Amino acid sequence: MNGASREALAAARERLDALTDNTSVRASVLAEELAAVTGLLDREVSLRRILTDPAQAGQAKADLVSRLLAGQVGEETIELVSGMVRSRWSQPRDLTDAVEELSTVAELIGAQRLGALDDVEDELFRFGRIVASDPELRAALTEQASTVSARADLVRELLGGRADIVTERLVTRLVTRPRGRSLEGGLEEYSKLAAARRGRVVAVVTSAVPLSDVQRTRLGAALGRLYGRTVHLNLDVDPEVVGGIRVRIGDEVIEGTVGSRIDDATRRLAG
Repeated sequence: MNGASREALAAARERLDALTDNTSVRASVLAEELAAVTGLLDREVSLRRILTDPAQAGQAKADLVSRLLAGQVGEETIELVSGMVRSRWSQPRDLTDAVEELSTVAELIGAQRLGALDDVEDELFRFGRIVASDPELRAALTEQASTVSARADLVRELLGGRADIVTERLVTRLVTRPRGRSLEGGLEEYSKLAAARRGRVVAVVTSAVPLSDVQRTRLGAALGRLYGRTVHLNLDVDPEVVGGIRVRIGDEVIEGTVGSRIDDATRRLAG
């Protein structure tokens, strides 16, 4: 998102935080209702255009939200979405994306309240690695020719009773309503949002062999000093990495593998 949409999303996040500071607000219910609103905005192109039309008064758009959602969702969800449509959005789709992000964050807030946020973050990462290593499983979870219920049932079979319920709900929403995202991209997006809840960044660390506890501690401390924030390590083992490690933080990659050093030497010789 850019410009006005980025500012509108930041304001919506603040309202969500304020709303969920009240422990009487059930974060899981709020998340489910926001997911339903996301589906509505996805289906109704004309509606999201009206709700993001800068020529329409903000209060008029908020009143429309109240009329449409009354009796369908709770007052907290209506309040949150009404505030969002009063803001200015760069393009209609940004509103839908923002509502979906708030739905995900509400799920993560619920996990955080129960002390399960670390588990959810780790489970999302591990599930992504499992999918990446199993093309048939990935195809079964992403094949749009299969029914939504079949994909949801497969997630339930894979994660039911084995992972936190928040993890299961997030993965189910991703495979049943991908909204143009890849499975891997959606899982990475979830991981980033989970890390943001703790004010930290996520580093995907790939090594040829598992790192020891001492190595993990030293690497985390070094990256923390480099980035000025706590860094959460998601560890992956790839035998094709010839010694050393590869660290990816967002779009930045730090190469420390033998393979990368050989490639660098080869390029220098060729030059």
